[in-house]
Amino acid sequence: MAAKTEAGNPIIETIKTVVYAILIAGVFRTLFFQPFWIPSGSMKDTLLIGDFLFVNKMAYGYSYASCPTVKMPRFGIDIDAEDICGFIKGDNNRILGGDPERGDVVVFRHPVSGADFIKRLIGLPGDEIQMKDSVLYINGEAVGLEDGGQFEEIFTAQGPEGLYPRCENGPVGEGALCTKSRQIETLPGGVQHDILNITRQASDQTPIYTVPEGHYFFMGDNRDNSTDSRVPQAIGGVGFVPYENIVGRADRIMFSSAGRSMLFFWTWRSDRFFKRID
Repeated sequence: MAAKTEAGNPIIETIKTVVYAILIAGVFRTLFFQPFWIPSGSMKDTLLIGDFLFVNKMAYGYSYASCPTVKMPRFGIDIDAEDICGFIKGDNNRILGGDPERGDVVVFRHPVSGADFIKRLIGLPGDEIQMKDSVLYINGEAVGLEDGGQFEEIFTAQGPEGLYPRCENGPVGEGALCTKSRQIETLPGGVQHDILNITRQASDQTPIYTVPEGHYFFMGDNRDNSTDSRVPQAIGGVGFVPYENIVGRADRIMFSSAGRSMLFFWTWRSDRFFKRID
């Protein structure tokens, strides 16, 4: 007579399944890719508010910043990467480390606040970086610039935070056309990308910044609407970013929504699905 197999407790089995799924997702996120939503317009028009992408953590190897940060205030969950991997922070090294390249779009942890930022890598260790009359100079040479026409968008609240864009064509009303000047910038090494300009401001005219060894200099493509390395950390900016603070490289947009929720399917930008990031 065959032995009778006892069925497991369905509640226990469900809990085990959920725990295993969380563990697998945690390992996947820690070692390979981290999801990232674009919350602000600092990287327009390369990245728009509401773009969703996966950050490639394998591109530059692993550091304490590679550990996941999980913040769910509604459930009282606030786990930072330093809470998990802070014991390896401070040596400014990486495991299986690779060197970022000028022009890469990179996610990194702010050196002071620990918040995740996404910007373009402009300055490598030892470089001299300066803005003069809205033109970027690297090691004393102006980058190449070509006219890229106008960037146009509707002046309306964007994304979950309801942010309004800044417009070069002055204050405009709700639903009106908001424009910015667009140029195509060519960095040393040949990487080309769009940049936007809105007005003349302090960040268009800077001193010379010499990037320290083991650090990097980042800027947003939406040059007049970006908090980045042009502003020192002491006065609320990003300053120089240590090598160990880099999370990974952004390679491709997977999904994009212009609305306040990804569930608003009528606001999906299907032309941006699986779009390569240059």
